[in-house]
Amino acid sequence: MRHNKSFNHLSRKKAHRDSLLANMTISLIMHKRINTTLAKAKALRMYAEPLINRAKEDTMANRRLVFSYLQNKYAVSELFNDVAQKIGDRPGGYTRILKTGNRLGDNAQMCFIELVDYNPTYNAAKGAEKAAKSTRRSRKKSAAPKAEAAPAAEEPATEAPKAEAPAAEEPKAE
Repeated sequence: MRHNKSFNHLSRKKAHRDSLLANMTISLIMHKRINTTLAKAKALRMYAEPLINRAKEDTMANRRLVFSYLQNKYAVSELFNDVAQKIGDRPGGYTRILKTGNRLGDNAQMCFIELVDYNPTYNAAKGAEKAAKSTRRSRKKSAAPKAEAAPAAEEPATEAPKAEAPAAEEPKAE
């Protein structure tokens, strides 16, 4: 019986499936975005996210555990150095799946799976929202100082014509 066994076997034996998911995880870490079928992407998300979560705490035990799954020292160092820096404050959900349509040959659903913090399209919108929020806060805070700064702005205005007057006299002198 297969009660409560809910993961996708991907029509492969266990050794083949583990090898496939490990290789796809290595590619995802190294390239930050890969193109695959929707079923493989969903299986990859279940495989890769616990490994990415381990990378948040850089200990020798975590490095060895992740290396036992991936067997690629370059991917492990990339994961613990670069990826962990970007996802350090994120509580989960390190990957995003973007559906792209169906493949021509067999009509399989295709998609991109990517690391969330590495897509500049979504990060630019997120950064703009944060900037908009911070400017609103600064406007509220700086509304009172601007009222105080207005009389100070009038004083340099009286000095400005004096500075312009010598500039006007210089062309007359020539």
